[in-house]
Amino acid sequence: MKAKRRPNKFKFKPFSKQQQRLIHWWRPGLVSSENDFVIADGSIRSGKTIACIIGFLTWSQEMFEGDSFILAGKTMGALKKNVVRPMLQILEAWGWSYTYIRSGTDARIEIGSNVYYLYGANTEAAQDALQGLTAAGAYLDEAALFPRSFIDQAIGRCSVDGWKVWMNCNPEGPHAYIKEEFIDKATEKRVYRLHFVMDDNLTLSVDRKEAYRRAWSPGSVFYKRFILGLWVAADGLIYQQFADNVKQYLVDPKWLEENEIIYATIGVDFGGTKSAHSFTLTGFTRGYKQVVVLDEYYCKKRINPKQLQDDFIDFVRRAQSKYKVYEAYCDSAEQTLIAGLEMACSQAHVGIDIKNAIKGSINDRIAFYNSLIAQNRWKIMSHCKHIIEAFENACYDDKKKNMDVRLDDGLMNVDSLDSTEYSTESVQGDILYLAA
Repeated sequence: MKAKRRPNKFKFKPFSKQQQRLIHWWRPGLVSSENDFVIADGSIRSGKTIACIIGFLTWSQEMFEGDSFILAGKTMGALKKNVVRPMLQILEAWGWSYTYIRSGTDARIEIGSNVYYLYGANTEAAQDALQGLTAAGAYLDEAALFPRSFIDQAIGRCSVDGWKVWMNCNPEGPHAYIKEEFIDKATEKRVYRLHFVMDDNLTLSVDRKEAYRRAWSPGSVFYKRFILGLWVAADGLIYQQFADNVKQYLVDPKWLEENEIIYATIGVDFGGTKSAHSFTLTGFTRGYKQVVVLDEYYCKKRINPKQLQDDFIDFVRRAQSKYKVYEAYCDSAEQTLIAGLEMACSQAHVGIDIKNAIKGSINDRIAFYNSLIAQNRWKIMSHCKHIIEAFENACYDDKKKNMDVRLDDGLMNVDSLDSTEYSTESVQGDILYLAA
């Protein structure tokens, strides 16, 4: 049996004063150690996560023996990528022995006599996994995205004397639970709040900081949150920069002759009583320098499954006659329709791998497209009228202010938004922060 490859050792570099505060705030004798919570919030790439991991590890190992701890992320996948991976690299660099149990209901890391249990916190039901656990502390990564119930349950599980809860996050709306109940009540709830900006990360070059600043247009909610680290509300048009300069993003066949499409994917959103069936074909140039909407299908009238299958096959054949198209990502809520498309394509000898759309957070998808728009890396073929209109008119629901909810009133074309987002979700993480 092949041995599992151990992580590379973490390469330590100088820490900023703010990172040092986060690493050492808990040490007995410091005024900050009298707090029960620490919250590190602020801009992306500001060095808060690494400092939080180092501080949490040293605190839990120096202050406790034979105890349990909670390690939680927005999803289990996000936790393993953002926290577990760098944590294991740090342990390798320190020469600390550990055992990592990757899967199962008790996924965990054992370090010395302490056990660190791993949890995803993406649904209200996630809190159920914590019940019955007695913990000495918790580390909540991306805590602003957690359901309130999970945060409350995690805190309730921490009952060993000397417990502390560590949280880090990028800002959300001003009425987010973390902001209103912990940051705004820091003195009352004994919260040590440390606000981070990109300059607090000494490993980040000037060029990289500028690249991140270019990722969103100044004045946008994402720039204010991710770059300035502010807790601000999202309101008005979602894609303001696109709406103000639509023609700048439209291209024609001549543009395609000068910009080679390496491959393309299809996103599929199925219609219901008041919504439309929508297909989006999105292409990518080499190195993901440009993301281009190449074709669309939109049908709001009621059609039977056979007609939908025929229309899909026609769409795929048209796409494959021009581009390398191997995958279609479909709304996973409609498994019967997906099965119908699979069978129809097989019978028609149309080679396409039909997969469930990832359907991640809508706000993550919105941030992705706002980033591409700000970097002038998103284009739309001018004949894709429904997608153009959908992105131009997309807005936040003003009846649900401070909740970051996209308006879906039966009149707005969210179907074209969804199918377009499904077509790029599989590569969204690979290209989000690439500079233009």
